[in-house]
Amino acid sequence: MTTTTSTQVRIESFGYLHGEPPAAHLTIDLRRHFRDPHVSPQLRYLTAHDAPVRAAVLSTPGITDLIEATAAAVRAFACGPLAGPVLVAGGCAGGRHRAPTFAAALAARLRAAGLTVTLSHRDLDKPVVQR
Repeated sequence: MTTTTSTQVRIESFGYLHGEPPAAHLTIDLRRHFRDPHVSPQLRYLTAHDAPVRAAVLSTPGITDLIEATAAAVRAFACGPLAGPVLVAGGCAGGRHRAPTFAAALAARLRAAGLTVTLSHRDLDKPVVQR
């Protein structure tokens, strides 16, 4: 499978508790299958900008496999016959921990593969949702 460096990929993280997912070719729901830093009082008020949150998320069994599988799916979309950006949305409950960590790791993986990636975090800087 080959891709070109002209392929544009847009990745957006979001929180389901802040509204509907963004429109995307791939929407990855991280809520039920991956460790939630929100449950830890030490991590709850931190975000994916903080190394302890990233470490907690990225050490969850299966997350690396999901990043690789999503990267493979993006490359498959990028090889399709129609030109245009590939849109990926990754969501967790509040959009502050799992989704932005996943999105940043996916962006790094795709950039390493030579793709042009735009990364945004819709809900990362919103207040913690009390649940």
